[in-house]
Amino acid sequence: PPGAGFDSEPNHVLLRNDHGIRGLIPPKHGRPSKTGKPPAGYWRRLMKSLLRTKRRRRKHGYTQRAQVETSNSMIKRNLTDELTSRSYPAQNRELRLIVLTHNLMILCFG
Repeated sequence: PPGAGFDSEPNHVLLRNDHGIRGLIPPKHGRPSKTGKPPAGYWRRLMKSLLRTKRRRRKHGYTQRAQVETSNSMIKRNLTDELTSRSYPAQNRELRLIVLTHNLMILCFG
């Protein structure tokens, strides 16, 4: 459903078709099915299947979400929570610079 948040079917399509990114987003948002049916969209159904158990999540590389969320939170809190660049290549350069700055801050200030 369109209101499913980050794990919506349109977001999976955008990642895969437009950007060539293989996303691993658990389909947890939205109303759970009363009958236990899987999610309606193809990619959301696939994610439900791929990330069904802890063992399967490990197998597909979905293991360090907490560390990623912590890094994102630190960057947003300490550096910035928005990009100023307008073009996609410039945004990529800006993101690389932010990550580099973040890593240098960790090395210098512990």
